Amino acid sequence: MRKLCPNYDGEDKLETVLEVPIPEEMFAPASKSSNRSWAHMKSWMRPSSHEKSSPAVTVLLGGGRSAELQLLLGVVGAPLVPLPISHRHLHNTHIAASMKNHPIEASMAKYIMQQYVAASGGEQALSAVESMYAMGKVRMAASEMCSGEEGKAKAAAAAATVKSMRHGVGEVGGFVLWQKRPELWCLELVVPGCKISAGSDGKVAWRQTPWHHSHASRGPPRPLRRFLQGLDPRSTSDLFSNSVCIGEKAINDEDCFVLKLEAEPSTLRARSSSNVEIIRHTLWGYFSQRTGLLVQLEDTHLLRIKSLSSESIYWETTMESLIQDYRTIDGINIAHSGRTSVSLFRFGENSESHSRTRMEEVWAIEEVDFNIKGLSMDCFLPPADLKKEEDTCGVVPSHARVPFSVRSSSTKMSASKVVALDVDIDDSCDPERDEEP
Repeated sequence: MRKLCPNYDGEDKLETVLEVPIPEEMFAPASKSSNRSWAHMKSWMRPSSHEKSSPAVTVLLGGGRSAELQLLLGVVGAPLVPLPISHRHLHNTHIAASMKNHPIEASMAKYIMQQYVAASGGEQALSAVESMYAMGKVRMAASEMCSGEEGKAKAAAAAATVKSMRHGVGEVGGFVLWQKRPELWCLELVVPGCKISAGSDGKVAWRQTPWHHSHASRGPPRPLRRFLQGLDPRSTSDLFSNSVCIGEKAINDEDCFVLKLEAEPSTLRARSSSNVEIIRHTLWGYFSQRTGLLVQLEDTHLLRIKSLSSESIYWETTMESLIQDYRTIDGINIAHSGRTSVSLFRFGENSESHSRTRMEEVWAIEEVDFNIKGLSMDCFLPPADLKKEEDTCGVVPSHARVPFSVRSSSTKMSASKVVALDVDIDDSCDPERDEEP
């Protein structure tokens, strides 16, 4: 990862310090042509609005590259966990006492979490962490599969897209994470020509993207899902301490305990609106019986959207993250790589309108540090243009456009915004924001 941008206008010119480090891949052409390297750098710095006139823009799924980025970053960029996390005491005496007063499934989950804390570094090491920083890189790609007449052809195209991404094709980016508590966090993620920011100040969680201004999420602020992908063992333990053990399952030949956590109805109602109902949001954690560490994280949530027709439209999003390469940093086991697969399924109305979009992200952590000096509350302040959510939509407008070919005859809505409705739900009320690139 590069933290400094070379100045190609002259060797004696000062280098530029990058807010978000850039992967080395973006500098690969430097040995062939400095002009080409500079073009690569400008593509990173160029605002998204310039992409419409660029002849190099590729068309992947019926929309332009900008539409693909909206989908990828809206779904995979900054997803949140189902419910808020509050720190609990890690002392064994508190855990032992609480296990006696719960059903066997809940008591088993608490015991598994006790083993997970020990495997992650122990109570003393985890309790000593007051803040953290992580920097890494991502590679992501999207593909669409439909169940109608085009299903077979698009299934082959989807498989080719994912396969090609594993051989170097896809959107490459870098990200920086800051955290002081589970409810105090900040993310900056950059891909060529586009940057998204997200965070929480403990009172409101927000997201900022190039295609619309900042938006606050509905309901209580929730932590970023990326922290539970092996970066924050204490928050993972606190979250799953309220789960239940539902059995065992082998993940990549590793026998694991399966812990399940459901978002409470009150939390789902707080995240819903008059035109969108969040029916469920479930989280599963797969913890190795051999090492005690988290091997896979899976969650799924189901939305029901009111339509102008008599039938509702449903969107189901499933995310599976394989967590790998644990390394010890200051006595704490931190995962340094992984792969997240996403399936976005749309159904309801007639079967011809059903569609499934698949996405995949490969991520790697380059740097991790704890107890960052000078990390104050000012680092987590929301943007000045933050717009609070207002429930004024009623129903989804029939004239809203979709950047990809995931459409229906009665309701047209952006897939990237459906999956993040609890973040920027009122985007569906403004058709001007859903124009095709």
